[in-house]
Amino acid sequence: MVEHLKLSVDAMGGDDAPHMVIEGIDLLAARLPNVKFLLFGDEPQLGPLLERFTHAKRACEIRHAPQIIKSDDKPAAALRGGRESSMRLAINAVSDGEAAGVVSAGNTGALMAIAKFVLKTLPGIDRPAIASYLPTEHGDSIMLDLGANIECSSDNLVQFAVMGEVFARIVFGIEKPTVGLLNVGVEDLKGNDVVKGAAAILQAETHLPIKFYGFIEGNDIAAGTVDVVVTDGFTGNVALKTAEGTAKFMSYKLREALTSSFLSKIGALLAKPALMALHQKLDPRRYNGAMLLGLNGICIKSHGGTDALGFANALQVAVDLAGKGINESIKTDYAQLCADAEGNRKAVGG
Repeated sequence: MVEHLKLSVDAMGGDDAPHMVIEGIDLLAARLPNVKFLLFGDEPQLGPLLERFTHAKRACEIRHAPQIIKSDDKPAAALRGGRESSMRLAINAVSDGEAAGVVSAGNTGALMAIAKFVLKTLPGIDRPAIASYLPTEHGDSIMLDLGANIECSSDNLVQFAVMGEVFARIVFGIEKPTVGLLNVGVEDLKGNDVVKGAAAILQAETHLPIKFYGFIEGNDIAAGTVDVVVTDGFTGNVALKTAEGTAKFMSYKLREALTSSFLSKIGALLAKPALMALHQKLDPRRYNGAMLLGLNGICIKSHGGTDALGFANALQVAVDLAGKGINESIKTDYAQLCADAEGNRKAVGG
């Protein structure tokens, strides 16, 4: 049973908000009655909706927000003009200590900009990164960055590696996570100076509970070659969207094949249990809830087009992270990495 925990929620973010948001809260509140929610949004809409969902009504406190950040609003404009928006007020609740974390299905760029401005980054972390679970042949892995930072330095990639290592250790329970840098080849000479520089830092001797695997390629992601996949936001976002598109295409072709004839329909009926298990394993709603790692607070981005089940899973991610002290561990591990690097530098200089 989860101990008493309070999350803040942007009720107006998402394609089908606020209905989808409240229904998602209702699903989670039924499973976790000790979790409470500060619900930020248009009170005249939220009040009547809550009356339809027993568990959500019990768990939620409405906080009126007169503004809504739209999906096409520019991040800078949202930051300047959205001070009374549901997104901004929900993030403020974390900064003010009222909530342990915030969840929003709204504008990704605006969420990143506002969260970074309000919550700030952890000591030593230059930029937060978007991270998410990915299904693999060997369970789940974590990949970052998935779109927050289009261009990165070697130090940024190293910071992402530390954040991913901490997540895999604390959330996945892996004692010494393997970390790989996504590259165009596994050979040492492959790649640009940024990934080579990051590899040099991660290969150096360190006291961190981390196992640097080296370079990996795109096919290693689904294979589960490493626990943590590290890349810049441009490459990570392209890889993620490619994987999502491929999964949808394969699902479409599978349905087409299984309904193409009478015999194939018989086969589909016989294989239904296995197909349902596969569907549940690959259901994107199961992996909904990207984490903005590196911020001085828990911030979860739900997919804007998800449904209530997907949003409930994003809320679950916030619950999982809030009580595990992940940010303190990131600060500790990054400080240790810096101390090891300084010790190695002095040893070489001496």
